[in-house]
Amino acid sequence: MKDKLARLNVAQATRWSFYFVAIGLIAGLGSIAFHYLCQLGIHYFLDMAAGYRPPPPAGEHHLLPSTSVPFNRWMLLILPALGGILSGWLVYTFAPEAEGHGTDAAINSYHNKGGFIRGRVPFVKTIASAITLTTGGSGGREGPIAQIGAGFGSFLATKLKLSDRERRIMMAAGVGAGVGSIFRAPLAGALFAAEVLYRDPDFESEVIIPAGISSVVAYCVFCLRFGWGSLFSSPPFNFQNPLELGPYLVLALVLVITGIFYVKTFYGTIHLFESIKKIPNHIKPAIGGLLTGIVGFFLPHTLAFGYGFAQKAIDNELAIPFLISLALGKVLTTSFSIGSGGSGGVFGPSIVIGGAMGGVVGQIFHAIMPTVVTEPGAFVVVGMAGFFTAVSNTPISTIIFVSEMTNSYHLLLPSLLVCSVAYLASRRYTIFHRQVQSKVDSPAHAGDFFVDILQTFRVNDLMPLVQKVSLIPQDMPFVAFKRYFSETKQHYFPVMDEEKRLVGIFSINDIRGVLFAPEIEQLVVMKDVGTSDIILTTPEEDLNTVLKKFTTRNIDSLPVVRADDHGILLGMLNRREVITFYNQKVDEMKSRRQAFSEN
Repeated sequence: MKDKLARLNVAQATRWSFYFVAIGLIAGLGSIAFHYLCQLGIHYFLDMAAGYRPPPPAGEHHLLPSTSVPFNRWMLLILPALGGILSGWLVYTFAPEAEGHGTDAAINSYHNKGGFIRGRVPFVKTIASAITLTTGGSGGREGPIAQIGAGFGSFLATKLKLSDRERRIMMAAGVGAGVGSIFRAPLAGALFAAEVLYRDPDFESEVIIPAGISSVVAYCVFCLRFGWGSLFSSPPFNFQNPLELGPYLVLALVLVITGIFYVKTFYGTIHLFESIKKIPNHIKPAIGGLLTGIVGFFLPHTLAFGYGFAQKAIDNELAIPFLISLALGKVLTTSFSIGSGGSGGVFGPSIVIGGAMGGVVGQIFHAIMPTVVTEPGAFVVVGMAGFFTAVSNTPISTIIFVSEMTNSYHLLLPSLLVCSVAYLASRRYTIFHRQVQSKVDSPAHAGDFFVDILQTFRVNDLMPLVQKVSLIPQDMPFVAFKRYFSETKQHYFPVMDEEKRLVGIFSINDIRGVLFAPEIEQLVVMKDVGTSDIILTTPEEDLNTVLKKFTTRNIDSLPVVRADDHGILLGMLNRREVITFYNQKVDEMKSRRQAFSEN
């Protein structure tokens, strides 16, 4: 038997590993395809049409040689609007759920749709995002990549006719694979997929290992084509002076303020466009693109991805006014591009905004106390992590994200401080509004917590709600019981013997046959009506077991007897009381958590 179980476990592990490897392969290939689309779009739209050549980060390079087209601000004014027209038509014609940032759609699918994603969504999202981002729209590439991996995971689970739980896991593994590959951060991708689902500091533990397998495979596939290494290049920053924690604490507060401004601006823009009913949805991204172009006309560096400017900030090559305009302008262009219904991610812009604000704080403190803050670029790296934590409620995965993206692991201590303070100060705000507070609030875990909560309580906790009922003597004639029955509201009737011990039970349904057969009612006593096969409970039994007994024969009330003597009836427990007790305990848990969040 042990050998059979061992073979079964190995076979099951092999099968699931194959699934997660397949998800990683598709996500990695999707990352390659999307990267090519973005490179081609930037070359033909921004470079060839507008003469705008944003710098790439150190870990990437342009796939096509730059043109000699002179820079044209007027083209930057209209390009995002043209991209908005194309992406808006594509999204709202074929897959309206692909609008906005794709990570939020994946979160919603996990909690509310059993991990199901329509097969066309990843394709529409990929093309629409590439158009939005390469015509000057501001956004990140994690959204479409996350939906490519998530979409394939959902598709594979559906084809294999797996359960909703298994589909959710495979979908989340696809999210981790996509994000981990495109940003060259496989560990962070796996943790992000498990952490981004909740506002509380919680992980979806069953997602981490599957997402880890898929993320590693996707990362390797992507890097085999575009080379190994991190997205950004970072000098060997080191944290050596505890006095530097003071400026880092100031940085955390600056990031919180900027993050709240970002979230409010982003969702304020979404609500504004949603309130305009007279304009068709597929036209709204064009209006958002025009507003983006207006900002880009004066601040071209706020358009498209902006990763190259984050690299320059790390290298301390940008002045404070430029960094401030980059951060605030990026908030506006991202809100206009995506909030109007355009397609793209929000992680990428957050990295640029946080890095820019980190550079501002770092340069200011370097000028004030150069012996304490020796490297302003270190504040850029920590600012990236702290800002995204402030707007996403994902402190752990974000720290790892930025460390992997910059190949800088010597700033973990200040990153931990900044991310912890940013998280605690801004946990009410999130750019992912589909996040739920915790597993208790997720429909995906409703059944799990129903069992978990009920198992922690006993029937003894409900004894004040256990109803005292009259016992029916087993030798009572049915004719006598009819007179008693007309004056009572009981639905279940325990039957007792001469010593007043419980020997049977019957319900109002059990007496129907005798009620409508007057020719036999003179012969029947209540012992004949009741059953001796009694389903009962004791004060020591947990409520989950009790609820299972209710459902065994679809009964609404159980006799509660003494644990040491099942013949002594203590009362009747109704199913309704158990469910009401459960709802009360869930409400208490939510109230305590809400009070903690507000404090």
